[in-house]
Formats: sequence, structure tokens, C-alpha cells
Amino acid sequence: MNGAFATEQGNCSLFKFDIPHSCEERPVILDLMPEASLGNRSEGCCRSGVLSAWAVDRSKSFSSFEISVGSKDEDGNELPPANITLMAPGPGYTCSPFLDSHPTVSSVIDGKREVQVFRTWKSTCTYSIFVDNKTPVCCVSLSAFYNPSITPCPSCSCGCRKANKSSVQCTRDEYQLSSSDSATNLSSVRCSDHMCPVRVHWHVETNYINHWRVKLTVSNYNYNRNYSNWNILVQHPGFGQSTEAFSFNSSQLPSLRYGDELALFWGIENFNTELVQSTESNMGYVTTDILFEKDLESFTLSNGWALPRRVYFNGDNCHMPLPDTFPMLPNGNTKQSLSLYLFILLFFFDLFVLVKV
Repeated sequence: MNGAFATEQGNCSLFKFDIPHSCEERPVILDLMPEASLGNRSEGCCRSGVLSAWAVDRSKSFSSFEISVGSKDEDGNELPPANITLMAPGPGYTCSPFLDSHPTVSSVIDGKREVQVFRTWKSTCTYSIFVDNKTPVCCVSLSAFYNPSITPCPSCSCGCRKANKSSVQCTRDEYQLSSSDSATNLSSVRCSDHMCPVRVHWHVETNYINHWRVKLTVSNYNYNRNYSNWNILVQHPGFGQSTEAFSFNSSQLPSLRYGDELALFWGIENFNTELVQSTESNMGYVTTDILFEKDLESFTLSNGWALPRRVYFNGDNCHMPLPDTFPMLPNGNTKQSLSLYLFILLFFFDLFVLVKV
């Protein structure tokens, strides 16, 4: 095997020469680290089990490894692998049976020669949070300039507090990372009503004539984990217009089956690609301002329109507050509120002119 390794060799006593890499019928195979030696590498391998989003880094959005299994039958009726399980990192993936596909072709000798494998099978693995059913890792809180109240993360979003309220650190159940881990893992996080390791806060900051501004902040409540190469996916109709993020990289994505537009955010290299862990005195966080261009036909501040529909952190669906808890306009009327703001602005301007005179 090249580009990955089996965690157990198993019983290979039947082999006297050319001892196999693994003799297990159901081997657990892990990705190699990027610094793996050349003798153990294969093309497109060694991501340390971490894949980048296609929009972030296309060259690191896939990983592959090479494995030789026994020897092929003389009649060419090899059986495909069976019962594949993808652990990435939890049990939320379901993989289809392997189906015959066109034989894979790769290029060698600097692309001057094509080499075709004997046979190729493909399996598609899809993720479901209902199958995963692990403890959530993030939640969303909301606020806006037009409402003095803050909508916090829902209570017990990622589990309930297991320590008294005077304690600074709490423990929460952590999902099982691999079959070799203990049945229950505990992580230490800052005590909160939501008990989430990560909180995403969306604040509607300013409303201009042709634009509006949001501050997006991601806070790490975890005391013993940094999140490297993090990413945030936000679903919001405002991303249908031109946007600009000032402290994050960003890319607007096709909505596909979603009713609203999607935008992906991630850190800037050598600046904020790592969301550091918290300490008792400091909270680890990253933040940016996002400037949205207005579509005057659809833009409104009423009924929570300016707030996100869904937020995902590193692919995990964050727990959203209920819509009836969203910060709303004081009188529920966008046009009247904007007229009031304009009247106050003109009033102060007239007052300034009067004092100046």
C-alpha cells in the first residue's frame, strides 16, 4: 500500500515471503501525513485526513492511495470491495455499493503516455446529520443595530452544562473519533448556556443607501483544541448580490437545491487560518466585516430578512435560534423605521447648522 496505511497487520503467518501490508479482511485504512517519505507516497496522497473545500484549494480537495489486493483471477472475474465505511470524522457517512466504472487512466512520462488500470469500481458516500447524530459543535447568535437585545445561542445547543455556574471550565461529551477511542470522550470548554465549542455571531451593523454591512465573528470556546484551516458556509439571500469580506477569504457558491444563495468564508494565509483555543482570560476568535450590495427590490430589515438562514462550521450544521426569537424592528415596519432614522439625522444636522450660525 502507498499513500495510506492499515492500522493493523493481522495474522500473516501463511506467508513466508513477501509479507503483505495487512491480512485483515476488514482493514481500517488511514491517510498519511503530508511529510510522509517518498517511498510510502502515491500521487494525490497524504492530506493527513483533511480535505479542503473545492472553492478554497482545489489541489487539496481530494486524496488517493494505491493498494494491491492478492492477484487477479485468470478469467478476470474479480469481486469489488464490499461494505465500505467512510469515517470523516464521525459515523455520518453512508456509502453505496461499488459499481463498475470506466477503467481509470493516468498519465506518466510527463503526460506523454497514458496507462489504463485493469478494472475500476466507484462508490458514492453521502453525509447525513441524522445518521451521524453526534453532539453538535457550533451554534449561532444574532444581533442588529435596530434592536438592543441579542438573540443568544439556544440553551443546551451542544449539550447541557455539567458543572456548577461558578466554574470557568465545563466538560461536554465529544463524539467518537475512531473505533480505538473510548466510548465516551470529554472535552473541556468554557462554561455557557449552550455548551458549544464554537459560536458564530452575526451582527447587522450598518444600513447605507446602496449597501449594508454585517460583522461575522467566530469564537472558539474550546480550551484544548485549535481549529486549523476552518471554514464557514452561510446561506442567505443577500449573497445573490456583490459582497466583500474584509478579513476573510470568500467565494459565492451556486445555490443548487437551496432556496437562498451560499457563500463560503475561510482564513487568510499567515493571518487567521487558525482559530486558536480559549484561555480563562482570553477568548480565541476570528472576525470580519462583510459589505453587501443592496437589491432595492428585495432588501428589507423586517421579519429577520437580514439574518442568515443556515450556518455551517467546517461542514457541521450549526444550531440556529428559532425565528420568533430573531431581533426584529421595534415597530415591525422597515420604511417607517428608515424614515425615522433619516428624520433624526436631519434633525441633528439642522441643530449643528443652527449652533454653527
